[in-house]
Formats: sequence, C-alpha cells, structure tokens
Amino acid sequence: MKTLIRLTLIASLLSLAACNTVRGIGQDIEKLGSTIEGAAKK
Repeated sequence: MKTLIRLTLIASLLSLAACNTVRGIGQDIEKLGSTIEGAAKK
C-alpha cells in the first residue's frame, strides 16, 4: 500500500511540474474536457 501511495505522489508531482503553473493545469483539464465532449457528440 505504501508503494502505491509513493508512486501516486511521484506521478502527481511529475504531472504538476510538466504544467509549470496552476493556469497550465486548468488549460490541460479544459482541453481534456473538450476532447471528451467532442467524442461524446460523435
């Protein structure tokens, strides 16, 4: 269980570092939402 928590923490930190800012995270989530919405309309 501890290993799973550590891996999740590391993955979260890496994804946050890739975005660089909170604004970047928001933009990434918005793009993901748009992609899901587009797929749902098809």
